[in-house]
Amino acid sequence: MSALASAPKTSFGLDRARRHPVVGLVVVLVALAITAVLSLAVGARSIAPGTVLHVLFSPDGSDASTVIHQLRVPRTMVALGAGLCLGAAGALMQGHTRNPLAEPGLLGVSSGASLAVVLGITLLHVTSPAGYAWFALVGAGAAAVAVFAIGSGRRGPDAVSLVLAGAAVSALLSAFTQAVILRDEQTLDAYRFWAVGSVAGRDMDVFWQVLPFMVVGLVVALFNTRALNLLQLGEETAVSLGIHPLVHRIVGVAAVMLLTGAATAACGPIGFVGLVVPHVARALAGVDYRWVLPYSALIGALLLLAADIIGRVIARPAEVQVGIVMALVGGPVFIYIVRHIRTIRI
Repeated sequence: MSALASAPKTSFGLDRARRHPVVGLVVVLVALAITAVLSLAVGARSIAPGTVLHVLFSPDGSDASTVIHQLRVPRTMVALGAGLCLGAAGALMQGHTRNPLAEPGLLGVSSGASLAVVLGITLLHVTSPAGYAWFALVGAGAAAVAVFAIGSGRRGPDAVSLVLAGAAVSALLSAFTQAVILRDEQTLDAYRFWAVGSVAGRDMDVFWQVLPFMVVGLVVALFNTRALNLLQLGEETAVSLGIHPLVHRIVGVAAVMLLTGAATAACGPIGFVGLVVPHVARALAGVDYRWVLPYSALIGALLLLAADIIGRVIARPAEVQVGIVMALVGGPVFIYIVRHIRTIRI
């Protein structure tokens, strides 16, 4: 059973945030809106926020309007969507496995998407991010189904078995991916730009293609939160309260598959979001997954957008891909969380 008591290092601010989760959620939303405006304003060419807001709602054909509508709006929307999905998927994954180190990639989703993209490049000569999206979605779904099937016994999926099956399938698929790209230099050149994880160069076609999967995944995840709260009390207790653990775990895994598959299809594999964000959400919202999940989704979007902005300014006029920035920032942040914000144990 989860330990609900906060450790001595928990601050008064965190305690107050848990007592007023709606206020905290509003604060995160405001921060997200400000970050989205900065995402539209900051780049190789900076644009004043006032000009951003003007041309955003009243396109006038100017250079600033063209940059915002053709370049920065698509990448901002993709980053928002991917961050929402990865944050929510991380909360679901840690909740269902009751493992604080679990993250969406443990289901083999990222590895399956990567292998499918490599095969699409090699066999069908797919070259555009929009084309990668469909291969990544199919590969992510197939890998998640395989992990679920391998990690399920007569009583259904076990949390430990799912993690072990995910690690094994991920290693196998990664080996196949490496075998393909090492034999084909052109595939390696095309794949490495997708695999590093980036929202640059994505247009609205990519966003619209993955949007249905994102929406369905988020809706399913929200409906899964009540059952997830009861499952934290133990399967026997959940059954006595009218919850069927197998059904709700299947629903949760399906949501993780949709969310992570859509995010990976849109911008390639991006680590640390699904791992770090749920810990921050639990520090702010407590253990109730009806709050943890929306907090995780919004903080995930905020974190990914902020990382993308940092990547644009630290190497001007060039850019550092968001996947690299997340790796550089996510590691130290996670270490800080583990050592200084010991608030919730799953």
